[in-house]
Amino acid sequence: MSRSSFLLRSAFAVSLLTCAASLHAAESPKITAATLVERALIEDLLVEYYGQLGSGHHDFSYWFAPDGVLDVNGEVGQGKEGIERIYRDTAARSAGRKGTFRMLLSNVRISVNGTVATADMIWTGLNSESVTAPTTVVEQGREHDELVKLNGRWVFKHRWVTSDGGMNSDLLKTYKKR
Repeated sequence: MSRSSFLLRSAFAVSLLTCAASLHAAESPKITAATLVERALIEDLLVEYYGQLGSGHHDFSYWFAPDGVLDVNGEVGQGKEGIERIYRDTAARSAGRKGTFRMLLSNVRISVNGTVATADMIWTGLNSESVTAPTTVVEQGREHDELVKLNGRWVFKHRWVTSDGGMNSDLLKTYKKR
Protein backbone atom coordinates (compact mmCIF):
# COMPACT_ATOMS: atom_id res chain seq x y z
CA MET A 1 0.00 0.00 0.00
CA SER A 2 1.38 3.38 -0.94
CA ARG A 3 1.96 6.04 1.67
CA SER A 4 -0.70 8.35 0.16
CA SER A 5 -3.25 5.49 0.10
CA PHE A 6 -2.44 4.69 3.75
CA LEU A 7 -2.85 8.37 4.75
CA LEU A 8 -6.13 8.65 2.85
CA ARG A 9 -7.53 5.50 4.50
CA SER A 10 -6.32 6.65 7.91
CA ALA A 11 -7.96 10.07 7.47
CA PHE A 12 -11.20 8.39 6.39
CA ALA A 13 -11.14 6.09 9.46
CA VAL A 14 -10.51 9.02 11.80
CA SER A 15 -13.39 11.00 10.25
CA LEU A 16 -15.75 8.02 10.67
CA LEU A 17 -14.77 7.67 14.32
CA THR A 18 -15.22 11.40 14.86
CA CYS A 19 -18.68 11.30 13.28
CA ALA A 20 -19.68 8.28 15.35
CA ALA A 21 -18.47 9.98 18.55
CA SER A 22 -20.36 13.17 17.61
CA LEU A 23 -23.57 11.22 16.96
CA HIS A 24 -23.30 9.44 20.31
CA ALA A 25 -22.60 12.70 22.12
CA ALA A 26 -25.61 14.32 20.41
CA GLU A 27 -27.91 11.56 21.74
CA SER A 28 -26.94 11.99 25.41
CA PRO A 29 -27.82 15.11 27.38
CA LYS A 30 -24.86 17.09 28.67
CA ILE A 31 -23.64 16.04 32.12
CA THR A 32 -23.49 18.96 34.54
CA ALA A 33 -23.27 19.33 38.29
CA ALA A 34 -27.07 19.79 38.31
CA THR A 35 -27.71 16.61 36.30
CA LEU A 36 -25.37 14.68 38.61
CA VAL A 37 -27.45 15.82 41.60
CA GLU A 38 -30.64 14.75 39.80
CA ARG A 39 -29.09 11.37 38.98
CA ALA A 40 -28.23 10.90 42.65
CA LEU A 41 -31.83 11.71 43.59
CA ILE A 42 -33.05 9.10 41.09
CA GLU A 43 -30.60 6.55 42.48
CA ASP A 44 -32.04 7.27 45.96
CA LEU A 45 -35.54 6.74 44.55
CA LEU A 46 -34.50 3.34 43.15
CA VAL A 47 -32.89 2.25 46.44
CA GLU A 48 -35.92 3.33 48.50
CA TYR A 49 -38.36 1.75 46.05
CA TYR A 50 -36.56 -1.58 45.82
CA GLY A 51 -35.94 -1.60 49.57
CA GLN A 52 -39.70 -2.04 50.05
CA LEU A 53 -39.81 -5.35 48.14
CA GLY A 54 -40.25 -8.25 50.52
CA SER A 55 -40.64 -5.90 53.50
CA GLY A 56 -44.40 -6.20 53.86
CA HIS A 57 -44.79 -2.46 53.21
CA HIS A 58 -47.31 -1.36 50.64
CA ASP A 59 -48.36 1.68 48.61
CA PHE A 60 -45.81 1.26 45.85
CA SER A 61 -47.86 3.80 43.89
CA TYR A 62 -46.21 6.49 46.09
CA TRP A 63 -43.22 6.32 43.74
CA PHE A 64 -45.35 6.77 40.59
CA ALA A 65 -46.93 9.74 38.82
CA PRO A 66 -50.74 9.76 39.35
CA ASP A 67 -51.20 8.34 35.83
CA GLY A 68 -48.06 6.19 36.08
CA VAL A 69 -47.82 2.81 34.38
CA LEU A 70 -46.20 -0.38 35.65
CA ASP A 71 -45.61 -3.12 33.07
CA VAL A 72 -44.25 -6.35 34.56
CA ASN A 73 -43.70 -8.94 31.83
CA GLY A 74 -46.71 -7.60 29.94
CA GLU A 75 -49.01 -7.42 32.97
CA VAL A 76 -49.93 -3.71 32.99
CA GLY A 77 -51.33 -1.55 35.76
CA GLN A 78 -51.99 2.18 35.53
CA GLY A 79 -52.67 4.63 38.33
CA LYS A 80 -52.75 3.83 42.03
CA GLU A 81 -55.23 0.94 41.82
CA GLY A 82 -53.58 -0.73 38.82
CA ILE A 83 -50.10 -0.52 40.32
CA GLU A 84 -51.26 -1.78 43.72
CA ARG A 85 -53.09 -4.68 42.02
CA ILE A 86 -49.84 -5.82 40.38
CA TYR A 87 -48.02 -5.71 43.73
CA ARG A 88 -50.83 -7.58 45.52
CA ASP A 89 -50.71 -10.28 42.83
CA THR A 90 -46.91 -10.45 43.03
CA ALA A 91 -47.01 -10.79 46.84
CA ALA A 92 -49.58 -13.59 46.55
CA ARG A 93 -47.39 -15.48 44.05
CA SER A 94 -44.38 -15.32 46.38
CA ALA A 95 -46.26 -15.89 49.66
CA GLY A 96 -44.55 -19.25 50.25
CA ARG A 97 -41.05 -17.77 50.11
CA LYS A 98 -39.34 -17.98 53.50
CA GLY A 99 -36.61 -15.76 54.85
CA THR A 100 -35.26 -12.48 53.59
CA PHE A 101 -35.64 -11.26 50.01
CA ARG A 102 -33.38 -8.54 48.58
CA MET A 103 -33.10 -6.98 45.15
CA LEU A 104 -29.72 -6.00 43.71
CA LEU A 105 -29.45 -3.43 40.92
CA SER A 106 -26.49 -3.38 38.57
CA ASN A 107 -25.36 -1.77 35.32
CA VAL A 108 -27.51 1.27 36.20
CA ARG A 109 -27.57 3.94 33.52
CA ILE A 110 -29.50 7.14 34.24
CA SER A 111 -29.94 9.95 31.75
CA VAL A 112 -31.44 13.26 32.91
CA ASN A 113 -32.84 15.90 30.58
CA GLY A 114 -34.49 18.67 32.58
CA THR A 115 -37.55 17.31 34.38
CA VAL A 116 -37.58 13.98 32.52
CA ALA A 117 -35.17 11.08 32.80
CA THR A 118 -34.66 7.46 31.85
CA ALA A 119 -33.08 4.67 33.85
CA ASP A 120 -31.98 1.25 32.63
CA MET A 121 -30.63 -1.53 34.79
CA ILE A 122 -30.30 -5.23 35.47
CA TRP A 123 -32.00 -6.53 38.61
CA THR A 124 -31.29 -9.71 40.53
CA GLY A 125 -33.56 -11.09 43.25
CA LEU A 126 -31.84 -12.95 46.10
CA ASN A 127 -33.40 -14.94 48.91
CA SER A 128 -31.89 -16.15 52.19
CA GLU A 129 -34.08 -18.63 54.08
CA SER A 130 -32.02 -18.06 57.24
CA VAL A 131 -28.78 -16.43 58.30
CA THR A 132 -27.04 -19.81 58.04
CA ALA A 133 -28.55 -20.94 54.72
CA PRO A 134 -26.81 -20.06 51.46
CA THR A 135 -28.30 -17.14 49.58
CA THR A 136 -29.92 -18.15 46.31
CA VAL A 137 -30.67 -16.23 43.14
CA VAL A 138 -34.43 -16.55 42.62
CA GLU A 139 -34.99 -14.21 39.67
CA GLN A 140 -33.16 -11.93 37.29
CA GLY A 141 -34.08 -9.47 34.54
CA ARG A 142 -33.96 -5.99 33.10
CA GLU A 143 -35.81 -2.74 33.68
CA HIS A 144 -36.38 0.43 31.68
CA ASP A 145 -37.94 3.43 33.43
CA GLU A 146 -39.22 6.78 32.26
CA LEU A 147 -39.28 9.26 35.13
CA VAL A 148 -40.62 12.77 35.64
CA LYS A 149 -40.00 15.35 38.32
CA LEU A 150 -43.31 16.43 39.88
CA ASN A 151 -43.50 18.98 42.70
CA GLY A 152 -39.73 18.70 43.23
CA ARG A 153 -39.75 14.87 43.51
CA TRP A 154 -38.73 12.23 40.95
CA VAL A 155 -41.40 9.61 40.25
CA PHE A 156 -41.91 6.83 37.71
CA LYS A 157 -43.99 7.72 34.69
CA HIS A 158 -43.65 4.28 33.08
CA ARG A 159 -41.71 1.20 34.21
CA TRP A 160 -41.06 -1.84 32.04
CA VAL A 161 -39.83 -4.83 34.05
CA THR A 162 -38.80 -7.90 32.07
CA SER A 163 -37.76 -11.24 33.53
CA ASP A 164 -34.86 -13.18 32.04
CA GLY A 165 -34.98 -16.01 34.59
CA GLY A 166 -36.88 -17.23 37.62
CA MET A 167 -40.19 -15.75 36.45
CA ASN A 168 -43.33 -17.17 38.05
CA SER A 169 -45.06 -19.38 35.45
CA ASP A 170 -48.36 -17.56 36.10
CA LEU A 171 -46.90 -14.64 34.12
CA LEU A 172 -46.33 -16.69 30.95
CA LYS A 173 -49.72 -15.61 29.62
CA THR A 174 -48.65 -11.93 29.55
CA TYR A 175 -44.85 -12.32 29.23
CA LYS A 176 -43.23 -10.19 26.55
CA LYS A 177 -39.56 -10.79 25.79
CA ARG A 178 -37.99 -7.36 25.26
